[in-house]
Amino acid sequence: MDPLGAPSQFVDIDSLPGWSDAYEAKQLDCHRSPIEKAQVDVRSPFPYRKDINEKIILWKGDVALLNCTAIVNTSNESLTDKNPVSESIFMHAGPDLKDELQKLKGCRTGEAKLTKGFNLAARFIIHTVGPKYKSRYRTAAESSLYSCYRNVLQLAKEQAMCSVGFCVINTLKRCYPLEDATHIALRTVRRFLEVHGETLEKVVFAVSELEEATYQKLLPLYFPRSLEEEVQSLPYLPADIGNAEGEPVVPERQIRITEKPGVPEDASDEEGLEADLSFIGSHAFARMEGDVDKQRRLILQGQLSEAALQKQHQRNYNRWLCQARAEDLSDIASLKALYQTGVDNCGRTVMVVVGRNIPITLIDMEKALLYFIHVMDHIAVKEYVLVYFHTLTNDYNQLDSNFLKKLYDVVDAKYKRNLKALYFVHPTFRSKVSAWFFTTFTVSGLKDKIHYVESLQQLFTAIPPEQIDLPPFVLEYDARENGPYYSSYPPSPDL
Repeated sequence: MDPLGAPSQFVDIDSLPGWSDAYEAKQLDCHRSPIEKAQVDVRSPFPYRKDINEKIILWKGDVALLNCTAIVNTSNESLTDKNPVSESIFMHAGPDLKDELQKLKGCRTGEAKLTKGFNLAARFIIHTVGPKYKSRYRTAAESSLYSCYRNVLQLAKEQAMCSVGFCVINTLKRCYPLEDATHIALRTVRRFLEVHGETLEKVVFAVSELEEATYQKLLPLYFPRSLEEEVQSLPYLPADIGNAEGEPVVPERQIRITEKPGVPEDASDEEGLEADLSFIGSHAFARMEGDVDKQRRLILQGQLSEAALQKQHQRNYNRWLCQARAEDLSDIASLKALYQTGVDNCGRTVMVVVGRNIPITLIDMEKALLYFIHVMDHIAVKEYVLVYFHTLTNDYNQLDSNFLKKLYDVVDAKYKRNLKALYFVHPTFRSKVSAWFFTTFTVSGLKDKIHYVESLQQLFTAIPPEQIDLPPFVLEYDARENGPYYSSYPPSPDL
């Protein structure tokens, strides 16, 4: 209560209805049952998640009145913009806010900076600067607006904030189309909550009367409140739905400039004019393909041909490969969990995976996937075999089936075509069951290539002992369980 018993003008976000509340009430009134999972043939890239929806609030009102841990102020580079949102925040926060803003020395477009909330109900204010929109520089504007939302959320996470109240960052003064900006805002928040949802309890979108209808229309695309709404919203998703973090990217339109255009990176100088240049014109621009964005949307809706799907998959793999070549993966390499050794009896390259050397809970599994692609890309162009040592692995080394499925879906077709055998060394009963379920129900074409190997003696019938570098603990375990194997070729001391 304010002085003299007057009710507070500030709004308790716990009293506001959540995004799902009104919808669930409507469903009960109409006695409509949601679609069962089995009926959903094509899933949205933003699937129904009740846990995420419970964190979302759409509220028509002044963001300055919310009692969130932090509210967002949209301003200009000097943090002196006079727009309705900023003016209300300054009015309710009091004169101390202006003094503190002077210490920040401005804020660049896309950045986010923190101040106290002073007289506001919110403890903090996160100030950010949205881009000026010009159609000819649309890509830059989209990236900057994404950065605004992402940096606000990242700051909230770093400061262990429980709730954030967003204003509409794109102001009329900056000419950003409301609907385009709303797509970026919603999908960026959605992607952040998918990964860091445990760090935030509530995200409030505070909108004006003019903005409310747009948010009401687009929220179901990114925060569907049932499987039924997910399916209904799928056709209305834009062609560009951003990357895994919601960032707007169109890699197909990027031009890569190499040192010698028209010559493969691995071509030697000696080849000169005799080099095979038949690949020239194989990229998307030279082929004059159709609308890439339209193709992406058709893929999401399950309406694209098999050939087009293969092209899309190849583009996706090439993006992973480019990232793998650019990323610093030395920390993953130091684990010595994947390495090339000799050849098998058929002359095929042998790649070794050491399960015990993969600390699942301690490493970035996306970087592990990138490292696999980085190492295997040139190996998989010809026939190869994999040897997986399951020896002495525990719960901290068990590769999650979702990760394996992602890896299988990401890699190029050559990986699957040229993999001739996968030797599963020292399997346990549990690992055999898991592998059977994975190869039976998750992936196809892999089941017949798996060979369970109980002892090194069995493995050496396919791969000569001098052609495979064995980790010492594998040799010791096998000797203990199956008796010593005598060979004039000791294991490599480096492993």
